[in-house]
Amino acid sequence: MAGQIDARLKELAIELPTPAIPVAAYVPAVRTGNTLFLSGQVPFWNGELRCVGKLGDTFTVEQGVEAARLCALNLIAQAKAALGGDLDRVVRVVKLVGFVNSTGDFTDQPKVINGASETFVQVFGDAGRHARSAVSASALPLGVAVEVEAILEVA
Repeated sequence: MAGQIDARLKELAIELPTPAIPVAAYVPAVRTGNTLFLSGQVPFWNGELRCVGKLGDTFTVEQGVEAARLCALNLIAQAKAALGGDLDRVVRVVKLVGFVNSTGDFTDQPKVINGASETFVQVFGDAGRHARSAVSASALPLGVAVEVEAILEVA
């Protein structure tokens, strides 16, 4: 039987990607007590890497927002896998940290990471509201435009 969050995903016509397999020496999620730490996710979609490039050069803010949204969907997919398929166990999204591969003069990192923040609020409602950092990086793994990590409180 589908839970409330699965029903919300269906209502919003949001499909989650297959959780990506780590490309280095880390695990996608670590739970300690009621805290679930999710490793940074990049814009993969079912094994296909998307959004390779730099904001302020090859990507617009709007394209960056979409890349951040894709990172958020990957984070939610990783959370679902870590929680045995039950996203209703997410009590609160505590914090997101977003990294934006951008030129030195690009200053719209917060606008880009809004793509992830707004996705979490869409999916989890008020429990999706979170603290956040949005920072610039001169390069990111695999050359992607955005990477986002998350900390969740879970039951």
